[in-house]
Amino acid sequence: LRVKDERIVSVIPDPDAAPNHGQACVKGRFGIAEFVHHPQRLTSPLIRRDGELKQASWDEALDLVATTLGTYKPEEVGVLASAKCTNEENYVMQKFARVVLGTNNVDHCARLCHAPTVAGLVQSFGSGAMSNSIDEIGDAACILAIGTNTTETHPVIALHVKTAVARGAQLIVANPRQIDLCRFANLWLQHSPGTDVALLMGMMRVIADEGLLDSTFVQERCENFDAFKDSLKDFELDFVERLTKVPRDKIVEAARLYAANSPATILYAMGITQHSHGTDNVMATANLAMLTGNVGKTSTGVNPLRGQNNVQGACDLGALPNVYSGYQPVGNAAVREKFEIVWGRSLPSSPGLTLVEMLEAAYRNEIKALYIVGENPALSDPDVRHVREALARVEFLVTQDIFLSETAEFAHVVLPAASFAEKDGTFTNTERRVQRVRKAIEPIGNSKPDWWIICQIAKRLGATGFDYSHAFDIAEEIRSLTPSYGGISYQRLECGGLQWPCPTDDHPGTPILHTNTFARGKGRFAPLKYVPPGESADEDYPLILTTGRSLYHFHTGTMTRKVADLNVIEPEATVEISPTDASQLGITHGDRVRVSSRRGELIARAEVTDASGPGVVFMTFHFAESPANILTNPKLDPVSKIPEYKVAAVRVERV
Repeated sequence: LRVKDERIVSVIPDPDAAPNHGQACVKGRFGIAEFVHHPQRLTSPLIRRDGELKQASWDEALDLVATTLGTYKPEEVGVLASAKCTNEENYVMQKFARVVLGTNNVDHCARLCHAPTVAGLVQSFGSGAMSNSIDEIGDAACILAIGTNTTETHPVIALHVKTAVARGAQLIVANPRQIDLCRFANLWLQHSPGTDVALLMGMMRVIADEGLLDSTFVQERCENFDAFKDSLKDFELDFVERLTKVPRDKIVEAARLYAANSPATILYAMGITQHSHGTDNVMATANLAMLTGNVGKTSTGVNPLRGQNNVQGACDLGALPNVYSGYQPVGNAAVREKFEIVWGRSLPSSPGLTLVEMLEAAYRNEIKALYIVGENPALSDPDVRHVREALARVEFLVTQDIFLSETAEFAHVVLPAASFAEKDGTFTNTERRVQRVRKAIEPIGNSKPDWWIICQIAKRLGATGFDYSHAFDIAEEIRSLTPSYGGISYQRLECGGLQWPCPTDDHPGTPILHTNTFARGKGRFAPLKYVPPGESADEDYPLILTTGRSLYHFHTGTMTRKVADLNVIEPEATVEISPTDASQLGITHGDRVRVSSRRGELIARAEVTDASGPGVVFMTFHFAESPANILTNPKLDPVSKIPEYKVAAVRVERV
């Protein structure tokens, strides 16, 4: 960040630092200064009095939060941490929940994006993270990009994909929409939303039947292959073609391309995870990589592309209801004792509620107090009308953010947080690379770093172990308790990022996982069945809505919609609809339309485009005026508890 007179004047990515190498997306390059210095930044604590949020002092607000939270039982409170906060802050948040409030009810937005990645890859590989490094993508001989609109949602990574293609790599794109990446693809598989398992298992059926598998790798490095192979019998190609709408010859071609061109890498994002069978989808990608021996080598692997700057780090540092930092399970007595000794109190042994479960419990008046840091469930969660009803029922809601979000409108106390540019710490990116973030300017107004705020509340509640003087102190405690971060110190990070696991001070970090052995010992093949989405098109709701992000806005728009130039480029929500469907419905490009589901309705503008095939419409979820998540299905994946954002039955009508 280039700063003059305490104002950010420009953003210049480091040309020598991996993985960006001087590149940045449009949001990062042109949006940061404007949202950091926006006049709507929260600069003072707010307390609700007589139905209105009014300014208060820090002492008054912190005293009220501590006094009130202290009146609730552990099972009556929940904490939502933030993927936009630093590693140190997420560690302190989950420690606060467990030590001070006595609850494992702590979660964050990974529940809504990559919870199936953690659940699925841990079962298959033993580690729920990207297996390889971003810089390796450019040297892949084959890339399968499934459920990722990489050029829009991860544009820096897309540059590596384009580099690989320019060097001769085979690119297979599997996506219900004709995304920009299709222009560079050798093969585009336009499968129906929610049929990823069928498509991937169909490809593996071809690989197995034609003897294209890596038998040595399967025999020496993997287990449960026979049960998996038996499950392929359910995926005869005529059946797969009927389900996916992908011609069988394309499925065969994709299987042969992936199996024959090594090293091959798989990239995926929320198009794989945000389903009521998201964990199965993830395990299907792992099956495919293991079947062909594309794990543990350069430019191979299964590589989930994370959605926020520190969603990987928030998971790593224990902002989840079932694990402490480093994915150490709360149910393991020896692990729990280790943390109890350092933290100085007994800890709850049962996993807590997930984000979605906490809000549902709030609706039932079982969760009575919520402390929400940097999250906006009033716009980001599925079926937001129901979510807002739940938030309205919470007896005591504390939000901590840089802006007054839609969720903060329900709060009893609002605490103003410093942005990333105003504090020190570390972030962990999608390739497990831990990097320093350094304070560039003083906090705006009277805002404070998130870790400082939490520690002040903890101390007011009589807790010890929260007397940190700097983020460095927290990082040192993390190192002492988290084996995968044991060798990652601020001193070493001055020379550049380090990829975990990095257990000791002399360890170089780990660019590639599972090189000689899997984290769980042997890779485990998962027998899978096709499970249909929670909803399908019918007479009342004849179209399928799938949701996602755009190049110009970030999640619920709390930050990017404060940026004038980005709003000029993309000022409002649109509904992508195919020319065929638009013609049948009497809709022309630019018409205002009503989109309805079983849960609610909204008004948006129609964008008639070939990007969406017949029967499928697409919306982003960035716009509070047209909240796509009022339509989405809250049906949960039974393992990871992620909702089904990618498949909802809807009706579209011209207004």
